[in-house]
Amino acid sequence: MTRITCIGCGHPYPETGVPYICPRCGGVFDYAEWPTYNSAMIDSAAPGIWRYQSAFGLPANVLPVSLGEGKTPLVWSEVDGRPVAFKLEFLNPSGSYKDRGSATLVSFLLSRGVSSAVEDSSGNAGASYAAYAARAGIHAKVFIPDSASGPKRDQIRVYGAETVSILGPRSNATEAVRRAADGGEVYASHAYLPFGLPGYATIAYELVEQLGTAPGAVMAPVGQGNLLLAIGRGFSAMRHAGTISREPMLVGVQARACAPLWAVFQYGAAGLGWVTEGDTLAEGVRVKHPLRGDALLQMLWANRGMLLAVDEENILTGRDRLARLGFYVEPTSAILWDGLNQISEQIPEPVVLILTGSGLKTSKT
Repeated sequence: MTRITCIGCGHPYPETGVPYICPRCGGVFDYAEWPTYNSAMIDSAAPGIWRYQSAFGLPANVLPVSLGEGKTPLVWSEVDGRPVAFKLEFLNPSGSYKDRGSATLVSFLLSRGVSSAVEDSSGNAGASYAAYAARAGIHAKVFIPDSASGPKRDQIRVYGAETVSILGPRSNATEAVRRAADGGEVYASHAYLPFGLPGYATIAYELVEQLGTAPGAVMAPVGQGNLLLAIGRGFSAMRHAGTISREPMLVGVQARACAPLWAVFQYGAAGLGWVTEGDTLAEGVRVKHPLRGDALLQMLWANRGMLLAVDEENILTGRDRLARLGFYVEPTSAILWDGLNQISEQIPEPVVLILTGSGLKTSKT
């Protein structure tokens, strides 16, 4: 397995068990070295993202857990006279990009002999984890905020997972699941555990295959920051391998009601003083304390990236405009529309928007 260490004290990830934080200092685990990408090692006969398994850095005994995730379409449209490509991640098996990370994470859990695990989610991550846990025969329990979309709640339950509804903001669900983990439950966290990141990075690998080159810019919603961080690491791995000669500009978009990374990007640490965990239709990015926020900010600062914030009144407008192009997405994906409008003249082509989740998973708004 590729070397993973605590970002706080450098303690290596244990060879047994599934701790979600460092047992020595309580820090977050991350890749000390990102898994190497080698185009010669792509297995075209493997399903979905698993053709890139050599770039996952997983243990040798991993058996892939797959529902056919990946290989999502890249569809072009014209936006204000400019060509824009849309990566349709909402066409993954459970309806969101989270399936790429769930596939690699749940496969790792199986390699460690896990038969039962808990997770917390505002919806998409929980639904995805429930689907892949069902596929793997793992008993799943998902802690969700009471504000989570009804269709996502139903989806989690239908997969056979237990659900625990937690009153209050999204962060309360995280506090509740951490108490369960501290009590001995395995915490299959899509945020704390790094094993889903190589799955998300396959979006970068697919985009280069679909375009024949690296995009000029890639835009994605940002909550914890894992998606855009992993995509950036994927492009970096391809550049180091000589597959591409340059990396694209990365643009993250947050809902202004809860935009901590945008605030720091724009105003430095002082910007955090007015950040709230406000109500937003973009529930998937309602994260006040992003665990990998520092890593993402460092990547964006080092590679001319950007972070944008979208006002609440513009979210449904974006959803409806995307629907007119044939893309029915949830509000979390729809924030990209206003983000694109903010900087359409400043970013290099070709521009790719990552449409992360299906509109079929949201309550009527």
